[in-house]
Amino acid sequence: MSDTKKDSTYTVPIGPIHPALKEPVMFTFQINGEVVESVDFSPGQTHRGIEWMGMRRNPAQIVHLTDRICGICGVTHSICFARAVEQIMDIQVPERGDYIRTIVAELERIQSHLLWAGVAAHELGFDSLFHLAWRVREESMDVIELITGNRVNYGIVQVGGVRRDIVEEQFPRIQQCLTYYRDLADKLLHLFLHDRTIMMRCRDTGVLSYEDALHLCVVGPTARASGVRKDVRVDYPYCAYGDLSIDPVLPDQLLDEIRGDVYDRIVVRVLEVVQSVDIIQQCLDNMPPGEITWEQKIAKLLLAFKKAKGEAVGRHEAPRGEALHYVKMTGRESPYAWKVKASSYSNLISWPVMLKGEQIADIPIIVASIDPCLSCTDRVAIVRDGERSILSKEELHRLSVEKTRRLQHG
Repeated sequence: MSDTKKDSTYTVPIGPIHPALKEPVMFTFQINGEVVESVDFSPGQTHRGIEWMGMRRNPAQIVHLTDRICGICGVTHSICFARAVEQIMDIQVPERGDYIRTIVAELERIQSHLLWAGVAAHELGFDSLFHLAWRVREESMDVIELITGNRVNYGIVQVGGVRRDIVEEQFPRIQQCLTYYRDLADKLLHLFLHDRTIMMRCRDTGVLSYEDALHLCVVGPTARASGVRKDVRVDYPYCAYGDLSIDPVLPDQLLDEIRGDVYDRIVVRVLEVVQSVDIIQQCLDNMPPGEITWEQKIAKLLLAFKKAKGEAVGRHEAPRGEALHYVKMTGRESPYAWKVKASSYSNLISWPVMLKGEQIADIPIIVASIDPCLSCTDRVAIVRDGERSILSKEELHRLSVEKTRRLQHG
């Protein structure tokens, strides 16, 4: 770097608490004038020890914890964890239970995407659109409350199925919600995609190319907005998704090209709201009769936990992309190991690529464009003798290998 360039480059720290950040994360920007030259970031501010608590409880109790990993996509983690345990115990979830899980998961996708749309509008300074997005989000929250009894922390999933049925009397209210969003779809598309300010701020901003998306292994709408056809619901169908007609949503379904910018990420999420409405409609039209859970008596379920041995990974296409839970059972009531990998964990690494060469004023919308969730991403910060330590890639690999070997030998 030349002396002139050195003199014109300065460091700007943002976070971990900042008005533009919805959750704590520490950014360190290298800025040349108004342009971002490079960026480093440090998550790890909101670790809550949920995995540690879970390994001291049985799977029926852990499901309540999984709902609290993320306040926006709680059913994501409940489904992931339950599916991992069900694979270990060779449990077949009743078809009706799978359909109900799918309906709640897609309602969660609608409310999560609309929440993000409001946040994105706010980051752009378009607060009237922010209020509209959050107002229309209430319709999905009301239906979630109707089905599960709660607006957040639904408590609907249990190992082997679901806790509550969707009865015929509830169908008209759910149908009303679907009609509401169908009628609203064109308005949302127009407001978010045809507003001149949004186009000027988001077109060719925060670009993540197809090659970078593949190389960085990003997931969910962030990957699909760059043209990567990656969707767990399609690639590895689970719950009721194998019975349904569903394809990954890409920007070229609406636009003539794929640029992988902030604008394309808006397109994907708005179109996925429409897709979720269609998925829920398919579930309502084809809802099978029968039981909703593998075992009604909790005493029998607890006894089955004590006999369970093996390991498995539960996967789910969360609103932000693929999430997974690894669980190992060794014939005792509580798991021997439980590890959570949230979808944002895969997407955060795309920030430096998106932000390089962009204007300072665009930092908030680029950061928000991946819909980051730090609370479900953060796991642990290492502190020894009062001092934090940072592990290198080589140290992390060595520790991972050692832990894997310990797990394999029980």
